Amino acid sequence: MSGLAGVDEVGRGSLAGPVCVAAVVLGNAAIEGLNDSKLVGRSRRARLAAEIVLKAEKVGIGWASSGFIDSYGIVRALEKAAEAAVRQLNLSVSAEIILDGTANFLKGRHNVSLLKKADQLIPAVSAASLVAKVARDSYMRRVDGVFPGYGFKSHVGYGTAAHLAAIQKFGPCRLHRFSFAPIGALPLKPATPLGSGSLAENAAAASLNADGYRIIDRNWKTRRCEVDIIALKGNSLFFIEVKYRQRASAGRGLDYVTASKRRQMRYAAEVWLSRHLDEVSIVAAQPVLAAVEVSGRDFTVGRLLPVEG
Repeated sequence: MSGLAGVDEVGRGSLAGPVCVAAVVLGNAAIEGLNDSKLVGRSRRARLAAEIVLKAEKVGIGWASSGFIDSYGIVRALEKAAEAAVRQLNLSVSAEIILDGTANFLKGRHNVSLLKKADQLIPAVSAASLVAKVARDSYMRRVDGVFPGYGFKSHVGYGTAAHLAAIQKFGPCRLHRFSFAPIGALPLKPATPLGSGSLAENAAAASLNADGYRIIDRNWKTRRCEVDIIALKGNSLFFIEVKYRQRASAGRGLDYVTASKRRQMRYAAEVWLSRHLDEVSIVAAQPVLAAVEVSGRDFTVGRLLPVEG
């Protein structure tokens, strides 16, 4: 069964955030401890997921956002995410695929089998369960800082008592699924007015997305350091300083990326990496320090430039 592809989803019943589907072909990889992600502790899940990404023959991850879920329904969202994950494997037409559970989210594929508790019985499905769980949990912990007060880093969007209490207190945010009860009946939490710095960072992030970068984190900070944007492209993980200047007379923003600032950026990158060892998609990425200048009232974004550490 070395060519078997296992597929599993995470986040179907969550009140907030995306649904995530992983697909894994283990090949000849021998990984001990594979099991349903719900039966594995958090730290061990992270270690196993990282090992799967490094050793498995093929790994694919697909997503469908809360907005997509609200627009098209959870079934269509799972189909979208599952197809995206499997497509990344480049399977042959005759390849066997096993999905956990009783619902087929790959109806356009041949040789698909459904199996209850496959995530406990079939190693490739167990691996998919672990990869999907770690990837989605990592995302929800990152957005906890973007949408503070809801406790996403602890319940990762599920309907715990603490989460429901936070929704009642603050109202739902844009990460919530408004097609899910009881979210739809509540008013949206109003957005906080943004300053020029935040608007510049938004413009930079949008430009990076358009250029094929995947935004991993934003406005990450500790008491001693901070990073405006962290983005992944290819095998490089960029730690990006955004510099905004409204008028040309204020000088070039990149002139303010001094040697001292570069040392602080290097330190911040090291701290961030040390705290995100469970991020399966960036295990082998090469860190790069970079800066981008945003200028004018229209927030024109310049080229992303590497800076020396």
